[in-house]
Amino acid sequence: MFQNERFCTCGVNEEVPIVLQCMMWNMIDTMEVESKDYLQVFELSEYDGMQKIVHSQEMPEYKMEYLIKLQGAPIFVGKIYVIDDRTHSTMLKAEEY
Repeated sequence: MFQNERFCTCGVNEEVPIVLQCMMWNMIDTMEVESKDYLQVFELSEYDGMQKIVHSQEMPEYKMEYLIKLQGAPIFVGKIYVIDDRTHSTMLKAEEY
């Protein structure tokens, strides 16, 4: 999973800072689980002036939280999905699903 061509929707490209996009792809790449679910979920919010990212999947259950101090990039608040359909992986905002 997630070893194929990668795409982002227009909504992600327009609203999510590129540094966050790269971080989310890296979080998927470095997951320490037996297997990766086809649907990765990222909930992004602000906490104490920092970017908070909660990365999760359903099967097998996985949840990891990150607090990141962004240098020069705006904090993004919203939910992002990354879906692998076996031919490509797509990062999209939840409302684009």
